[in-house]
Amino acid sequence: MPVYAPPTKDLQFVLHDLLNVADSHVTGYDELEQDFTGAVLEEAGKLASEVLAPLNAIGDKDGCTFKNGQVSTPTGFTDAYQKMMQGGWMGLDCDPAYGGQGMPYVLATAVGEMFVSANMAFNMYQGLTHGAYSAIHAHGSDELKAMYLPKMVTGQWTGTMNLTEPHCGTDLGLMRTKAEPQSDGTYNLSGQKIFISAGDHDLSENIIHLVLAKIAGGPQGIKGVSLFIVPKFLVNPDGSLGARNDVSVGSIEQKMGLHGNATCVMNYDGATGYLVGAEHKGMRAMFTMMNEARIGVGLQGYAQAEAAYQNAVVYANERLQGRAVTGPENPDGPADPLIVHPDIRRSLMDQKSFVEGARAFTLWGAMLIDQSLRGDDADAEGLISLMTPVIKGFQTDKGFEMAVQAQQVYGGHGYIQEHGMSQFVRDARITQIYEGANGIQALDLVGRKLMQDGGKHVMAFFEMIKSFIKENQANPELKADFLDPLKAASKDLQSAGMYFMEKGMKNPNNALAGSYDFMHLFGHVCLGFMWARMAKASLAARDKGSGDTAFYETKLATGRYYMARHLPASTMHLARITSGGEPVMALPANAF
Repeated sequence: MPVYAPPTKDLQFVLHDLLNVADSHVTGYDELEQDFTGAVLEEAGKLASEVLAPLNAIGDKDGCTFKNGQVSTPTGFTDAYQKMMQGGWMGLDCDPAYGGQGMPYVLATAVGEMFVSANMAFNMYQGLTHGAYSAIHAHGSDELKAMYLPKMVTGQWTGTMNLTEPHCGTDLGLMRTKAEPQSDGTYNLSGQKIFISAGDHDLSENIIHLVLAKIAGGPQGIKGVSLFIVPKFLVNPDGSLGARNDVSVGSIEQKMGLHGNATCVMNYDGATGYLVGAEHKGMRAMFTMMNEARIGVGLQGYAQAEAAYQNAVVYANERLQGRAVTGPENPDGPADPLIVHPDIRRSLMDQKSFVEGARAFTLWGAMLIDQSLRGDDADAEGLISLMTPVIKGFQTDKGFEMAVQAQQVYGGHGYIQEHGMSQFVRDARITQIYEGANGIQALDLVGRKLMQDGGKHVMAFFEMIKSFIKENQANPELKADFLDPLKAASKDLQSAGMYFMEKGMKNPNNALAGSYDFMHLFGHVCLGFMWARMAKASLAARDKGSGDTAFYETKLATGRYYMARHLPASTMHLARITSGGEPVMALPANAF
């Protein structure tokens, strides 16, 4: 049975040593004192390790079942969900006006990491609910918010988003689901949606579906899409549940992973729906949910890698295999533990340096969201908009890769189901696909986000790195190991951007063929920047004599590894980008 230990000390390091949340001027951050965040993370960690993690393998083995039109979740999920509700975890960062606790998003993100690492399939039920809550909160009328949000905040009702149809995935302008206006102001929705995570289950009293559909007579394509609330059970004016709506589950998918979360085919047969926002403005409202979900999926990428890494470390210390090339390190035993071997160390350092860098990057991104929403900071909003496809695309690609590396540490035992490593790999795989496949994230980054607002936000990011390097240039413990590699990689990223401006305007294929490499180049620079900042914070804490010196020395050694072994990939990605579109497009379609 796999193990999971909540990384509360690492989370506290990022929140307080790196981000200095308690000293921030963001509204609500003054509450984030170290003792307070420590208490919250400690309690969340207990729930994650003691309740959710033991159900992870059970959920994978048993999966969800579909019988007589109803989906049932695996054994233990309903009890765990009740514990989640009782603790108020679902409303941690939600609006107090609707029963939430009003905590900053950055704290909810730190808590969410532990829940995802412990049981990703289970956490999706509340994660999707939070996204639906956010969309309704941002775009719904006061009446809709009052009707639906209080019970979504508590978890009494859950939420979904319904975008994809059998004939259209990313190209939502092709959707066929129709919404017909009714005399009472409601709409009748008819159509079919597929790949709907948590589309049906037995955890909550009601499920609030957010559904994209087209109203007759609207504009063609994506501009004609509207967003609707379609509850599983209609809600009476007093908030009690009424009749069953005309929405049903056609089937549940048999998937590679995430067996504990039902992925449903949803049929809408004249179902009653309520318009969210204005007609034909559905994508604006849905993007509120999608952007939050993309940050959440980027978190899933590294959170699954974290869980897999923890188990690989245990196995590498316990499994005896061969002798260290420098002489026996376990002379009284028949062999040395795996962890003495340099290639095992390389693999574990790959995993450790990625996870810790990605954690810092994601929580920094969550802080930008707080600055945007709580401080009405347009610059922060623009910066996180730029970073969102990087967080989603880069971190899920690397998260899957690191989960595979953790499995590899086990050798043949990693391929055997009872050790649990295959579940981390299978569950991590979907993160590269859903909420916009990573190729789409790369295209979004290069095609839209890079030049958003005239390139203002990417230039601000470059200036941020440049200023950091300049401010810390005189520190010899930072310069060679952290600042010089960061400067070189940042120049590679700038060179790639310049190439797109010079060559992409003449031939768009030059930019689009390099978009995936650009996303990874950008991701490496972001993690390099995080590691340089964490190194500075670690040196300051170590020299001040605060905390565990060994912890900060370990953090520095891990950062040096990333800068030396991973950040140089920026040169490779730049070379691929500047090779242009010709090698990619050379073959005619019929030659494949």
